[in-house]
Amino acid sequence: MTDGPVLVVTGGSRGIGAAVALTAAQRGWRLLINYVSNEDAARAVADKIVSDGGVARIVQGDTGTEDGIAAIFNAVDKDFGQIDGLVNNAGVVDKTARVDEFSRERLDRMFAINVIGKIRCASEAVRRMSTVHGGNGGSIVNISSAAAVLGSAGQYVDYAASKGAVDTFTIGLAREVANEGIRVNAIRPGIIDTDIHASGGLPDRARDLAHLVPMQRPGTAQEIADAVLYLLSPEASYVTGAILNVSGGR
Repeated sequence: MTDGPVLVVTGGSRGIGAAVALTAAQRGWRLLINYVSNEDAARAVADKIVSDGGVARIVQGDTGTEDGIAAIFNAVDKDFGQIDGLVNNAGVVDKTARVDEFSRERLDRMFAINVIGKIRCASEAVRRMSTVHGGNGGSIVNISSAAAVLGSAGQYVDYAASKGAVDTFTIGLAREVANEGIRVNAIRPGIIDTDIHASGGLPDRARDLAHLVPMQRPGTAQEIADAVLYLLSPEASYVTGAILNVSGGR
């Protein structure tokens, strides 16, 4: 496949990002997969796409830095010459802590990646997709979290606050570019069984909190990917500024 729309997935080497990339490739998208440190994981996702007849490239770049963001969008320009979709997925949690235990360094990292990085990646995508800039339009899906409305008290209120900012940004950007061929939406995953919980020091969190979910189970990365692909698709052509809860009813 040498044509087809081009999708950039940040944080695409694992979890939700990897599921989005693999699912998008199955539906005809060409992929640029961003990773920070785990090149082997990103390459494995890309190799799977290619072996199935798709097109995928990988690029190293930390979305919490300007150099990292430049690397991502320089790669999409060089390898594809276009961008039709962005899944703003890259994000981090930190160790469980109370607000009165947060350090400035922790907050700087959290908001650099989870908020500023998403805004900056969207900015670069809009510069390339907006009809005002000579683009053909496109779609942006921001990955938020149910934590944005639940608050995550006693665990990571800073993470919840960063996702609240993502929600607000989604609505504002959607209205700003609605007449420029770009749709902007967000997904709020609930408790999803991925390895992000381990990076926050709670590897069994999804299983341990399943009883809080009305459906009595954690979600899967694939279930989030399917929702993302709906928002990217022509079937969602009149959907913008929407925040879709994929949280098992929580």
